[in-house]
Amino acid sequence: MAAASYLSAFPTLQFHIRPNKKSPSKLSNPGFSNPPIYASISETKPSTVTPSKSGKLPLLPVPGSYGLPVIGPINDRIDYFYNQGRDEFFKSRVQKYQSTVYRVNMPPGPFIASDPHVVVLLDGKSFPVLFDVTKVEKKDLFTGTYMPSTDLTGGYRILSYLDPSEPNHAKLKSIIFSLLKSRRDHVIPEFHSSFTELFETLEKNLEDKGKAGYNDPNDQASFNFARAFFGANPPDTKLGLDGPKLIGKWVLFQLSPILTLGLPKVVEEPTIHSYRLPPFLVKSDCKRLYDFFYASAGSILSDAENLGISREEACHNILFAICFNSFGGLKILFPSMMKWIGSAGVKLHTQLAQEIRSAIKSSGGEVTMAAMEQMPLMKSVVYEALRIEPPVPTQYGKAKKDLIIESHDAAFEIKEGEMLFGYQPFATKDPKIFDRAEEFVADRFVGDGEKLLKHVLWSNGHETENPSVSNKQCAGKDFIVLASRLLVVELFRRYDSFEIEVGKSALGVAVTVTSLTRASF
Repeated sequence: MAAASYLSAFPTLQFHIRPNKKSPSKLSNPGFSNPPIYASISETKPSTVTPSKSGKLPLLPVPGSYGLPVIGPINDRIDYFYNQGRDEFFKSRVQKYQSTVYRVNMPPGPFIASDPHVVVLLDGKSFPVLFDVTKVEKKDLFTGTYMPSTDLTGGYRILSYLDPSEPNHAKLKSIIFSLLKSRRDHVIPEFHSSFTELFETLEKNLEDKGKAGYNDPNDQASFNFARAFFGANPPDTKLGLDGPKLIGKWVLFQLSPILTLGLPKVVEEPTIHSYRLPPFLVKSDCKRLYDFFYASAGSILSDAENLGISREEACHNILFAICFNSFGGLKILFPSMMKWIGSAGVKLHTQLAQEIRSAIKSSGGEVTMAAMEQMPLMKSVVYEALRIEPPVPTQYGKAKKDLIIESHDAAFEIKEGEMLFGYQPFATKDPKIFDRAEEFVADRFVGDGEKLLKHVLWSNGHETENPSVSNKQCAGKDFIVLASRLLVVELFRRYDSFEIEVGKSALGVAVTVTSLTRASF
């Protein structure tokens, strides 16, 4: 998954549970009811600035303050992680400044990032400037106002940290494109194989324990799905079943300055938020991951050499793309999708099951790309999940020149060199763009609703645009969408419905499956 880290900002929306007036179901655990979840950006809409009579937006100074050196950034960091939490941190300042564009400090600040100052963009109109590489620079901004040590990536600045203007950007992105293209015929069968194992694990755990945690089996299935790219099954190699655990440690060392692990403030503040964890502590873990990909990606590494990229640099980029971007995206996105779809209830489940099974039957009983194109509700559900809780919630960019950025209500002058920051969950729930913006509306993108896809922004670009070597849109954009569709298809090929419980997790949401009703038609 391209731009912004997959762990750097996990959704912590304030959830409001509303009664779900659904009909009784045939679920195996009828005593459990999990009503739909509605995510709220703010309780009140910010006041607007009255446009001038000429119809042009008023040009205003960017509101907000960075506070005193050192003290201001630390105070903002404590608010962000502890006093307010992320969503309230942004929402309270929207209300304070009556603007969706304002100045603030972003973590980690002292003593890791030398300059924590950013201009925040929180609406669907201003946010997309972050995609325009003619206006913003993306060099070393993948994780925000600091960059992790390259000791964690073999000494190389990985593709995600390169600006398109840098010579190696096009070469490295073309390598990722080649990897995805070369194995495209293996994606559907390997997904079926990997996630059949997941469903069998869930069923066994339900039978043994009465409930089944979804996240851990999802991690293993998502990593095993790497065999779609390389033909090597991780459990059959020296990695065994350790892949997800090794990736978790490796990612923690990159992102600890912008995570909270649930430890007391007096522990986290002077440690992971003020100093970097030393890379040598995960050197052996990195080596095990590297060795797996080096042994499995031979042909792609040879292609890289022909482009003038060493096998070692190419391998570290492939490792990052698969483990950080793709695996990391599925690790966050799939539990989120299970949450939203599971909470929507039996009516939606029945509609999805009918649509999916009918389309597969019409295609000779096989799951194909053509068959999935005949599933408009399924496709809409995937896009809606990506809209309401995007797995890549943050983007950064540094202004290449003086700019005028417009929100819905005002225009703001940005100076060359200023850091821009966008928090996507607010931009993609902009009530001036989306009706019932805070609700999960399963058929939002069906029919005429497809026109709204340009406002689905999870991939560091518009959903209606395509990644290229000259932009920073996620190289695996189409792959992530395909994998997400396959999850919904495989789920409702196998089950009529399912029920869940949703809890908190350091990595998004923790989903527990409480019942699965096997397909009855």
